[in-house]
Amino acid sequence: MSPKAAQACRVPYFEDTTTGQLKKRIWESSEKQVDKILADYGIPSPSEWGKPGSYIQTTVRHQVEIERKKNDIVIIPVGCTELHGQHTVSSMDTLFVSMIAEGVRRFTAKRGAPVSLALPPLMYGCHPYHHLGMPGTVIVREEVAKEFLIDVMLGLWNDGFRKQIILNNHGQLWVLEAALQQFCKRYELPGIYRVMDWHRSVREFFMPQCEGGEFDSAFIHADEHETSLGLLLFPEMVDMKYAVNTEPVSFLPTGHFGNSVESCARPSRWSEGEGHAAIEIAGTPEGVVGKAKAADPRKAKKGMAAILSYVTMLCDEILEAFPAGTVPPTQMVSLRDPKEMEPYLRVPLSKGWKSVYGLPTIFE
Repeated sequence: MSPKAAQACRVPYFEDTTTGQLKKRIWESSEKQVDKILADYGIPSPSEWGKPGSYIQTTVRHQVEIERKKNDIVIIPVGCTELHGQHTVSSMDTLFVSMIAEGVRRFTAKRGAPVSLALPPLMYGCHPYHHLGMPGTVIVREEVAKEFLIDVMLGLWNDGFRKQIILNNHGQLWVLEAALQQFCKRYELPGIYRVMDWHRSVREFFMPQCEGGEFDSAFIHADEHETSLGLLLFPEMVDMKYAVNTEPVSFLPTGHFGNSVESCARPSRWSEGEGHAAIEIAGTPEGVVGKAKAADPRKAKKGMAAILSYVTMLCDEILEAFPAGTVPPTQMVSLRDPKEMEPYLRVPLSKGWKSVYGLPTIFE
């Protein structure tokens, strides 16, 4: 069997759930069908960080409250400032998650109940040890970022956004998970909370050809995958004349640690060790780990269509289970007294409402 035929036979396993069925539909879609999905979400479109009416902070307050009555989910995109090679920008991770969130908002707005977006709270993020010393990469200490994000979650909850999706595109997942867990332990507030490493959520669409995907190589950093996404979403911020290919410097045989989307079912995630490979400034000072020259925006289309569709479906399923203004029953998701919580769960500034900032914390 030829390598091309073998690739064609490699179809990912899609679980028989709404999530698996959605991924399977997109996997089997033609390029024309995928282009239609992207067009429905307005992809590509310029970043909306400063666009009136796009984020909670850039929407007239009266409109925020009207929209919250229909859809009280908030997407919180989190990113970083990190060197992504000479060919693109250090805001790449933050742009990815912001543009995904903006696409979902545009799509849900056409249906009359737009999801709300919070401006990215982590424009400067946390980093693993092996990023230390890279110029263009700004590293925030874990405890600072964790406490900052907890405070953002609390403020949004107090404003009636009690269903929160933290959308991540950077190697800081362990910090975001810790923030979510500490938030829940500290405040025990009924709600829906989710941290999502978006490319891992639709990892099937970022696999190399040897695993049935469209890419020449495995997903690592500022490489074929991320550069393809950049060319799709913000081509004016990608200059392929400066793209390079590199190889990480590893001291152990390949096979122990997964890459960014954890393909190959390896024993450990990339974040579960240090010292087995050179730090970036010594091994790949270019800021690229992989084959950036192989980038093509067409390769990124299905992955983008998949995450847009998945986040939309997730929001729909959350609202189906708990319509706007409702949350899971206090006694089922918290040790707090439901009677005690009743005034805090009311619509902000409505009669009898109490600010959550007056509620004692439980677990510091």
